[in-house]
Amino acid sequence: MTRTCDILVVGGGIAGISAAARLAPDARVTVLERETAIGYHATGRSAAIFIANYGNATLRALNAASAPELAAPDFVEGSLLSERGELLVATEAEMPALERHLAESTGVEALTPAEALHLVPVLRAELIRGAAIERAASDIDVDRLLQGFARLLQAHGGTIVTGAEAARIGRAGRVWRVETAAGAFEAPVLVNAAGAWADAIARLAGVAPVGLKPLRRSAALLPAPDGRAVERWPLFAPVSETWYARPEAGKLMVSPADEDPVAPHDAWADEMVLAEGLDRFERMTTVRVTRVERSWAGLRSFVADRTPVVGFAPDAAGFFWLAGQGGYGVQTAPALSWLAADLVLGRQPRMPPAVVATLSPGRPGLAAGR
Repeated sequence: MTRTCDILVVGGGIAGISAAARLAPDARVTVLERETAIGYHATGRSAAIFIANYGNATLRALNAASAPELAAPDFVEGSLLSERGELLVATEAEMPALERHLAESTGVEALTPAEALHLVPVLRAELIRGAAIERAASDIDVDRLLQGFARLLQAHGGTIVTGAEAARIGRAGRVWRVETAAGAFEAPVLVNAAGAWADAIARLAGVAPVGLKPLRRSAALLPAPDGRAVERWPLFAPVSETWYARPEAGKLMVSPADEDPVAPHDAWADEMVLAEGLDRFERMTTVRVTRVERSWAGLRSFVADRTPVVGFAPDAAGFFWLAGQGGYGVQTAPALSWLAADLVLGRQPRMPPAVVATLSPGRPGLAAGR
């Protein structure tokens, strides 16, 4: 039996679930997720920190629009943010990059090397020449965010179908049809929120891809160095972002900040890449990595200009792109979910026209990636 609705959303990560939740009060919405649970891939493996100055100008506008909703959401009780801070340090060679970061950012304070070492005492004092801190950077409770949106979706009659990988996608007349192992589904509008698989979904639907490139990002969980209490430490990293570290449940999570191009898949950490990243971390700290308790990886998906793709495809009626969020998907989800709902439903977007234009699937910058 074919199930029908107004809007089909392919992808049950934070992008798809949040957009579906904002659409559900005004339309019948069904989310199709290939895995057995929502948030299985990039969402569930996110570093989960809100950094207002992370990304290009468009992403910073989305960050600013998302911040109030993360601090005081309308779909869960209490803030989704908790204070963390982001500390960037620089060697002598990295000082020009640090100065550019300070000049281009808001709410970021320059620190002396001594002040940086007071915050994170395992940094190598002899290497640090400067530092900067964004004190407002905050941990995001990703599970509460995702599950809150899922409950909001379902409270408005929306449906989530797991184990529903798209096998065939076609359009007949004004209706999209998606055939899955969980059955067939039809709707006039298809929202492509499939993360690293978004270009594959487009090709399956006969729609021109946007040049999405999945990039692997790895991480390792280490014991707290020398038994130190690390919970109050900020996220810390060199300004060149050749690694970063942050406290996690009394331990230290370290990432090589890798961006290795890979095919869409259930990602895992590459041992050599992880080892090289941990070596870079050791060189700038007094920590000696003797044991890795756990390692994992996720996929960050970008298009050529590293800006998300949000809007109706120029070459296919009713096909809506919500993809290319890269490493910003969780922290921009509140703003992008409202924007997606506004555009799909034909409402005046809440974001400024200039920002909406930079996100458009029809923008010239995507041509090279196709």
